Amino acid sequence: MKRLNFIATLVAAAALGATGLAGAQVKERTIKFAFQNQTGHPQAQGAQKFAELVAQKSGNKLSVKLFPGGTLGGDLQTVSALQGGTVEMTVLNAGILAAQVKEFAVYDFPFLFGNAKEADAVTDGAFGKKLLAKLDEKQMHGLGYWDLGFRNLTNSRRAVAKADDIAGLKVRVIQSPIYIDLFNTLGANATPMPFPELYPALEQRVVDGQENPNTVILSSRFAEVQKHLTETRHIYNPQALIISKKFWDQLSAEEKKIIGEAADEATAFQRGVSRGAADSALAALKKAGVTVTELPPAEVAKLREKVKPVIDKYTASVGEATVKELMAEISKVRN
Repeated sequence: MKRLNFIATLVAAAALGATGLAGAQVKERTIKFAFQNQTGHPQAQGAQKFAELVAQKSGNKLSVKLFPGGTLGGDLQTVSALQGGTVEMTVLNAGILAAQVKEFAVYDFPFLFGNAKEADAVTDGAFGKKLLAKLDEKQMHGLGYWDLGFRNLTNSRRAVAKADDIAGLKVRVIQSPIYIDLFNTLGANATPMPFPELYPALEQRVVDGQENPNTVILSSRFAEVQKHLTETRHIYNPQALIISKKFWDQLSAEEKKIIGEAADEATAFQRGVSRGAADSALAALKKAGVTVTELPPAEVAKLREKVKPVIDKYTASVGEATVKELMAEISKVRN
C-alpha cells in the first residue's frame, strides 16, 4: 500500500510539474492589433472575438489591445510598424501586400471570384497558404484570411447605371497600383488615399466617390456624404490576418499554438458575421437615402471587357504561372 501511495505521489508531482511548465511557457504579453474599420464593423467584430479567444486560451496572460478606425495610421504605415515590431498585428486587404510580395496582387484582379465559396477555397487551400508563407521573409507571419466582401462604387455626383457613367468621376482608391490602373482604365480619375483621410475628402468634395464593400460604406457613415451606390461587385477582398514576425519569433510553442487556434476560430466567426452583414448593410444604406443601382448584365460585360488590359498587365508582373495556378484552383470549385 505504501508503495502504491508513493507511486501516486510521484505521478501527481509529475503532472503538477508539467502543468507548471506549460504555464511558464505563456508569459504576460500585450498584443497591439491595429485595423482600419470602425468598432461594430465585421472586421472589428472579428478582432474582438480574436481578443476574447486569446484571453480565454491563455488564462488572461496574453492580452490583445484593439486599435480600430486607423488610429495608428493607414494600412501602409501599419505594415511598416509590424515589420519594425512596434505593432504586433493587423488585418488588411490582402492585395495591399503586393508591395511586399508581388503575388498578392492577384487577389485584386477585377471580377476574379464569383462568390465567397470560390474565395474561401483558394485562400484556405494550398494557393493561399503558399502566399502567406512568403510573408515571413518580409518580417510578417500570415495567420489566415478574413472576409471584407465584394466592393461597390459610390459617388456624390450621379447615378452610375452604365459602364461609361464612371468616366470623369474622381474616385478615391486604396494605395495599390492595380486599383489606380483599374479606375483610370474605366475613365475615372483614380486618387489613392489612406482610409482615415477618406471621410473628410468626401465631405469636402476633394473626391467625388470611393469604392468599398457595403459594410464599410455603412459603418464609415459614407451615406452622409454619398448619395449614389452602384452594385459593381468589381473586386472581392480577402483580408490577410498577419502578425509581426519579430514578435512571433519571441513566442513559445504554446503561445504560438494559442494564437494560431484563436485565429482559426475567429476567422470562421468573422466570415459568418461579414457575409450576414452585407445584405443588411445594403438595406440600411437604402433606408438612409442612398440610391442603389444594379448594373444590367450587358453593362457588367462591358466593364469586364474594359479591364482586360489591367489583368494582362498584372499577369505579366505577377507571373503567368501564379495566375494559371490561381485560375486552376477557382476552376476546381466551379466544376
